[in-house]
Amino acid sequence: MSKGTKYLLVSLPTSISPSNDRDEALTALRAAVTSDSGTTYPFAIPTFKIGTLDALVQQADDLAKLDTACEGVVNKVGDSLRSILDGDEDKIAQQKTINDKPVDQYLRTFQWNKVKYRREKSIADLIDSLQKDIAGIDNDVKAKFNQYNQVKTNLAASQRRQTGNLSTRSLASIVNPSQLIRDSEYLETHLVAVPNAMAKDFHRSYETLAPMVVPRSASQVAADDEFILFAVVTFKKHSAEFIHKCREKRWTPRDYKYKAGGKEEEVREVDKLSQDERKLWGEALRLGRTGYSESAMIWIHVLALRVFVETVLRYGLPLNFVCGLVQTNSKLAKKAKASLDVKYSYLGGNAFGRDSKGRVKKDDQAISTEMQAAGHIGDSAAEYSAYVYYEFEIA
Repeated sequence: MSKGTKYLLVSLPTSISPSNDRDEALTALRAAVTSDSGTTYPFAIPTFKIGTLDALVQQADDLAKLDTACEGVVNKVGDSLRSILDGDEDKIAQQKTINDKPVDQYLRTFQWNKVKYRREKSIADLIDSLQKDIAGIDNDVKAKFNQYNQVKTNLAASQRRQTGNLSTRSLASIVNPSQLIRDSEYLETHLVAVPNAMAKDFHRSYETLAPMVVPRSASQVAADDEFILFAVVTFKKHSAEFIHKCREKRWTPRDYKYKAGGKEEEVREVDKLSQDERKLWGEALRLGRTGYSESAMIWIHVLALRVFVETVLRYGLPLNFVCGLVQTNSKLAKKAKASLDVKYSYLGGNAFGRDSKGRVKKDDQAISTEMQAAGHIGDSAAEYSAYVYYEFEIA
């Protein structure tokens, strides 16, 4: 799947060929889209059980919404793969296959999945199955990637506690328990990270920050390039005020309680989180690859069903049509569409005519009438074609 590839699904009545033959109609479609604007492949769409006209109109609306939902899920799964693979486009492309085929190959050789989506089911039942399947994939992939991202965040936070500066890092390996007053009824030791530039101010003012700070109790515990960690003793009943005043001075009080074996416990936590992160990375990658394949496959089936329903509404019965897949790119798609308009605008009846120079022109009022007749009152006239036509890209 090359970047910028765009696909066009075009359905035309076989009456575009004099013999009303499907193969000849496909040849005519191929001739309409010249090789310099795209390559046309047959796109096999089976015949489904057709209900009432009212049901088909409702199903066309349901499929339009499902089409948008499927595109959203495919894009979200693609973004998840991009995130887990750190934006490496080569590795991302390797994961983006459908049924173990490259996307373009799958589309060029598309066959309806008769086992999973049986044709003898009603169109409404097929839509329901496709809807449930895409929602299930969305939920599964989202849950797994959320789980992975949570563990990744926890690991990063744990690693920062091991490697950050003295205002944030873990103190388990830094503070000697002998530097702390413990199990005292009245006194408490506070650990305060002071920016190096504020050390003189700290020495000058810490004793008067709050009542009952033990004079000359400050001692340096550790230092790094940014902070000095001091231990200060106060009476417990004034601890809250002392901490509040430290924050006002833009010093960082560190909440630390000595725990036997705390250092070893933190190392074990980082090791466990590292193992969990590696395990979940693999699980998320596998589910992302499967989720992409499944969601893209469902999307193409939705598009195929959408083309079928629209073909019935547009061309009526008996159903004789040919569907082609045009592989092009964003720049050439307009040229391919213009060529099709020139060739098949007559299928729109009064909605599409030609001016005195032979150029295709649209009658918006006639288009509106055609749309109402086809049951697409809510569609935009600008998107209406004289024939069944859909553009899509698989990111």
